[in-house]
Parts: sequence; structure tokens; C-alpha cells
Amino acid sequence: MSDTKLNKTNMQNLLIEGVGAPLPISNLDTDQIMPKQFLRIINKAGLDKGLLYDLRFDAQGQQRDDFILNQPAYAQAKILVGGPNFGCGSSREHAVWGLQQYGIQVVIASSFGEIFYSNAMNNRLLLVMLDEADVQRILTDLSDPRTNRISVDVQSMTVHSHSCTAQFSMSGRHRHMFLEGLDIIGATLAHVDEVRAFTENYWQQRPWLKAVARKTGDRLGLTK
Repeated sequence: MSDTKLNKTNMQNLLIEGVGAPLPISNLDTDQIMPKQFLRIINKAGLDKGLLYDLRFDAQGQQRDDFILNQPAYAQAKILVGGPNFGCGSSREHAVWGLQQYGIQVVIASSFGEIFYSNAMNNRLLLVMLDEADVQRILTDLSDPRTNRISVDVQSMTVHSHSCTAQFSMSGRHRHMFLEGLDIIGATLAHVDEVRAFTENYWQQRPWLKAVARKTGDRLGLTK
């Protein structure tokens, strides 16, 4: 499955459902979501191991059994329900990639860090903003392993938990991307003909601006 054009299973009625894990931590920042020691890579591989590392493991690297994602009932969680201002802090896209590699497909909270929100939605990690009262009701449901399943329907923009049904909104661009299986690169490539036409027209009208750096280098004898 490519990064830019994803398998179109359920594209007309995209439903994400599964175990939800409660993570009611306010201001959980991207440094906590993906600590700095896991950024020393030249690709995206292995970021799932760093996800929420200091919450999942102690100083000796031993698993913290009391942390929600380490508990058997939540080990296969697809959805996180977090506290307000989820993903604040530095603009590390690795936080998004780590969540996705771990298997998280949706994060629900009452608010998100602005840059994290853009990074997530552009990579097709669905972020759902709900009123804090609805978030609290869902957190209560998820705290009990018997009622910890949740579903998110992108087509109807609805979240269902055991005792809560709530509507959410998203921009038309983001909704289109999710329904069509596109990340931001795929969404851009869908307009490649318009981009080429604009580029050709631009250079025809302003030929003196084309390849200015190369031409300057040639004139100064700096290029080979």
C-alpha cells in the first residue's frame, strides 16, 4: 500500500472501529509522544518503539504494567482519547508517524496543538475534536474494559461509544482526503495537470525569471 494513494476499502463509508484507550493527560506534548532519542534516524522505521516511551517504560527500560497501553484489554487499541491540547509542543512529525506505526488510527480530544493537527491530518491520522463533556463521557466508557470499544464514521462525522454519540466537524479538504484515501502528497498530485499548466503559463509570461540561479552561476563561472 503506497503512502500517497491508499487502498480504497470502505472509502465511501469510512468506518474506524475497535478498542479505545483512555489517555486523559492535559497538554501531552510531542516530546512525550516521541522522545528526542528516537529521532536519530534517516527514515521512519521503528518509531512505534519510542511512542510514549517514558510513560510505557521506567528508567530501567522495564514495562510499566499500570500504563494503559501495557494492559491486555487495551493492547490492540486503534483509538486514543486524550486530554485537552493533545500534541502541543515542538513540530516533530515523528510523533504522528509513531502513533500510526503503533496502530493508532484516531485520536479524540477537545483540542490539539495546531502544528500536530496539521501534521496528523496531512498523514491521514484522524484527529477528532469533541466538546469536553463528550470526551469525558467517552473516557468513562473506555475506563471499563467491558465497554472500551468505539467507532468513528468519517462519512457521517460521528463518534459512537458505549453511552455517547457525538458529532464532529472537519474541513472539506481533510474529509475528502480521508474518504478518497489520500495523504497530502496524493491530494496535491490529484491537481498535477493544473500545476503543470500554471507553471508553463508562468514561465511563458516571465521567461527572465526561469533558472535565474543557474544563469547567474554560468555568468560568474561558478557552474560546470
